[in-house]
Amino acid sequence: MDRTELIQLSGLNSGIAAANIITFSPRLIGLELLGAGAFETALGSTFIFLSAALLVYGNYKIHTRRKNGDQTSKIWTVEDYIKALNAHRELKTFEKTTDLLLDQIDRLRIKNKTIRNILLQIFSASEMSYKKFDKAIADVEKIFFMNIRSILNKLDAFDEKDYSFARKEYKEGTFPEQLVKEKFEVYSEYINFVKAATEDNEQILLKLDKLLLEISGLNSIESGQLEQMAGMIEIDNLIKQAKYYKN
Repeated sequence: MDRTELIQLSGLNSGIAAANIITFSPRLIGLELLGAGAFETALGSTFIFLSAALLVYGNYKIHTRRKNGDQTSKIWTVEDYIKALNAHRELKTFEKTTDLLLDQIDRLRIKNKTIRNILLQIFSASEMSYKKFDKAIADVEKIFFMNIRSILNKLDAFDEKDYSFARKEYKEGTFPEQLVKEKFEVYSEYINFVKAATEDNEQILLKLDKLLLEISGLNSIESGQLEQMAGMIEIDNLIKQAKYYKN
């Protein structure tokens, strides 16, 4: 629980408590304590009920609003993606794919670090050419992890237990063949999507390999040469395609 949530909860609970004290302590507002009639009793019971409802509902809304807000505003780090993938290792259907994705992340980090190190031997970090390279590499990283985020969404939705159940029932013939076939088609969509996205990331790594091969033999790059490099053209096309797809 963070400081903002604690303040909100304290304010709500203190307000409800104060309202109850004022309502049920007439002497505090200059009134004499009289015997409670039927109306006063009913009014008091209603107030207690409304206070309890407000207490439960208010605490729930503050807690869930803060929790949902944290989820939507959270910026994922590389470690977050690794942790999320490791959490899906129990999915036997995607066990090998999960291992491959973790390996892809490791290879991406190594390649991008090597590319930047080589570029810093040719340019200074303040030069426009280096900044263009660096931005392109950063954009490629975003596309790469966007693919992994999509994969994670599919892994979250994939029901391993139901998939295993369908396979078992298909062999035993408990359900109609058409029903089981349609169920398998649904799960095939999950499997094919994850496979395609993983292959896309492998293509990204290949493009980085080509770029790395191209720049590793350079001592300098003249003005205008950057945009003409085959590796950079492939990277630029990848970025443009991803932006078009996203829009």
